[in-house]
Amino acid sequence: MANDNHPSMELVHLCTVELDLEAPTVIGPGPSGERIIVDITGMRFSGKRLNATLKGRAAADWLTVVGSTATIDVRATIETHDGALIYVQYQGRSDVKDGIGAAPIYVTPTFETSDERYLWLNHLQAAGKGDLKTRRYEWYEMH
Repeated sequence: MANDNHPSMELVHLCTVELDLEAPTVIGPGPSGERIIVDITGMRFSGKRLNATLKGRAAADWLTVVGSTATIDVRATIETHDGALIYVQYQGRSDVKDGIGAAPIYVTPTFETSDERYLWLNHLQAAGKGDLKTRRYEWYEMH
């Protein structure tokens, strides 16, 4: 039950995201932490309102690790099944004290498009959870 001081939030499934990844390129320690870049060679989005795949080759995770925290920073262009182009980016965090990929990854995706059929995505804040072992996320619309 929501009240005026603490409104409730509902999560509605948006899509499942599956990734194809290249081997990581380890840059090593720098001013932002240990930098690791992982090229994304494939993305598949499947859901009731969003079905798309990766468009082009400019997609990667510019991951940084400081202490036991990995900060995820992904940007990509996707194309829907009906031809709309959408820029997607997501940032997030994961606990890597037991190694990269041992803990879940939590992300907050946002979208940008000019295609009228998908303008609703421009106003959407999503949240997701995934893991490196399956290379899969479940993303939810926040309402």
